[in-house]
This record gives sequence, structure tokens and C-alpha cells, in this order.
Amino acid sequence: MKPDRKPNKPQPAKPRPAPKKPLRPMINLGKKNYAIMGAGLATIVAGFITLASGSITLAPILLVLGYCVLIPVGLLVK
Repeated sequence: MKPDRKPNKPQPAKPRPAPKKPLRPMINLGKKNYAIMGAGLATIVAGFITLASGSITLAPILLVLGYCVLIPVGLLVK
């Protein structure tokens, strides 16, 4: 015997719209951030100057301090 009605197919759930995200993240930098990054840039320049003059101990220390410490700290400090 055939049933009189066809079974209902489940309706697909409507997708919820995703919350709107900003196109790019905003980084609020203040005077303190720019001062620390400026010190990092000055340290990097001093490292390259000492490297050009032949220092093989002070130059890498200054460059690592500038690139790996001061610039990231300048970006992360609020």
C-alpha cells in the first residue's frame, strides 16, 4: 500500500550572517610607542655603524637589541 502523503524533507537551516569584522586591525600607537621604536631604530643604526667600523662583538648585540627587543616592545606596549 502506498502512503497518501510524501514525507516532508527537512529544510536546511538558514545560515546566520557573520558579524562584520573590520577590514584591518587598528593599532593605536601613542608617543610612548613611537619613542621606544625610535630608540630601537637608533640602536639598529648604531649597530650597523659599529659593524661597518669592524666591531664583531658590539654590533650584533646592538642589532639584536634593536630588532628583537625594542621594536617588538614598541609595538606591544600600551
